[in-house]
Amino acid sequence: MRLLPHSLLWRAFLLITLLMLAAVAAWLAIFRQAEVEPRAHLLAQTIVSISNLTRSALLNARPERRLDLLAELSDIEGVHVYPAESSDRIDPPPSTELFRHLEHDLRERLGPETRLAYALNGEPGLFVSFRIFPGEEGEFWLALPRERLERHLPWQWLGWGVVVLLLALCGAWLIMQRIAKPLKALENAALQLGRHETPAPLPERGPEEIVAVTHAFNQMSQSLRQLEEDRRLLLAGISHDLRTPLTRLRMEIELSVPDAAARAAMEADIAEMDRTIGQFLDFARPLGDKADSTMAPTDLVALLEEIAARYGERVSCRWPSAKVLLPVQREPLRRAIVNLVENALRHGAASTPVELELAWEDGHCVIAVLDRGPGIPEEDMARLKQPFTRGERARSNAGGAGLGLAIVERIAKAHGGWLELKPRSGGGLAARIVLSSRIN
Repeated sequence: MRLLPHSLLWRAFLLITLLMLAAVAAWLAIFRQAEVEPRAHLLAQTIVSISNLTRSALLNARPERRLDLLAELSDIEGVHVYPAESSDRIDPPPSTELFRHLEHDLRERLGPETRLAYALNGEPGLFVSFRIFPGEEGEFWLALPRERLERHLPWQWLGWGVVVLLLALCGAWLIMQRIAKPLKALENAALQLGRHETPAPLPERGPEEIVAVTHAFNQMSQSLRQLEEDRRLLLAGISHDLRTPLTRLRMEIELSVPDAAARAAMEADIAEMDRTIGQFLDFARPLGDKADSTMAPTDLVALLEEIAARYGERVSCRWPSAKVLLPVQREPLRRAIVNLVENALRHGAASTPVELELAWEDGHCVIAVLDRGPGIPEEDMARLKQPFTRGERARSNAGGAGLGLAIVERIAKAHGGWLELKPRSGGGLAARIVLSSRIN
């Protein structure tokens, strides 16, 4: 499974989110690093002040009042003073940047012999050694609660930071949506063009680059629409200007050629010319030319029954008894199936009927036309689906323009499917139109 989202909107939003979180984390790290030294200086100054005040208080107090003074310091300020013993168990402070700076500052201010401990004889706290009476050997520990070293998390400021981050992400989402929305409209319009439909002009607004792309697409769509109109006029002219003389020529042959064999051969040639013209027109005609060629739920069983009825016993049928409804362009799909059936009748064995099948395979609807003709070499099957290509064995509509299979392939692709050509065991060809069960 791909964890990365597919859409531009979500990819850009995820990237912006990661960048903002990385920036916040970097700023927090920079802040923590920058505040370590000033914080250590402040703590050192506080400890030195407490140490000096304690020393001064004890020196200036009467001997009998010193114990009461130490008790008062312990109760009010949380400061304890212990005599240092050689047997004391000392836990060193953590090896962090804060304690390294703190120890350096304390030794500069209280003397190089100053020691720093994080626990004394198993009792937690911050212990700093000092001497109350200068010149004497007695050393004491000044004990402070660890709470003075701890930095409390500013939940209020953290909450405001989260609010600001969410507002920034909402702003990023709105910005990306304004970019992704015209791109989505452009995608839908391009899909309409791919289905040979004419999309409405897209609104040209937004950033300069989006406006430029939308304007170019609208111009392209307008040019394609004009091209379709010109092609429609051209097809109408070809149909009239070529087929009308052929009709007159057919009538002249019937009236002026007495030899029946020659007349039949000439009529066959004219029929072949008319069929070739029809192939050219089918290949050049847009799939959406007719009102009934739009995607609509169609019963494929009824469509195949209608086609098979045209050929009588020359076509045998096999399909499910229930309806098979799929959204298709009915007339183009009918034209594709008829092309395959006539191709199979023309080149298949005359003694064996062409088989027309409808079945489901791996979630796809398959319309198959099967014959027992000479077949097509496997190495030629992909080539024969190209326009104006004929097989060497007089296969694939050799008497026409070589457009029959190309037309079927084009119609199948317009339905989100494809055309398959497969050899049959025992001889012959299986031409299969594979359609998706969900056609866009």
